[in-house]
Amino acid sequence: MNIVIEPMTIEHIPQVVEIERESFSLPWSKEAFLESFSYEHAMFLAAVDYECPGGRVAGYIGMYKALNEGDITNIAVSPGYRGKGVGFALMNELKRLAVEKNIDNLILEVRESNNAAIRLYEKAGFRPAGIRKNFYEKPAENAIVMYMKLLPL
Repeated sequence: MNIVIEPMTIEHIPQVVEIERESFSLPWSKEAFLESFSYEHAMFLAAVDYECPGGRVAGYIGMYKALNEGDITNIAVSPGYRGKGVGFALMNELKRLAVEKNIDNLILEVRESNNAAIRLYEKAGFRPAGIRKNFYEKPAENAIVMYMKLLPL
């Protein structure tokens, strides 16, 4: 596997939208990603497998910056690439870039039942900070708010 973490481009969006559909009950649309690209405070990365002809998006991560905080909006890995370190690599590169952009803290929400994601976030250095009751729909579920104080990597 030859995975490269790079800034997400418009060309990545069709594959990213497919991963969204495979990963979430309420996926972002193509239009939502395109709109996010217009935000100066948005940062999206793609993990691309260049062993596949033309490159195959293996996963992606997105974040919005507000003052000195980064809010991770979404992270997903294509089913065929799960359990191979792609999510961890995306998280590490986002943390590195966040430090470069003077972001002190990262925050995200995760479904209470998503044990694989919780383990990934804890491995990356996040810690539980609270609960958002009924944050998710389809099905209704609480979110665990996870937080990380960034230090120079």
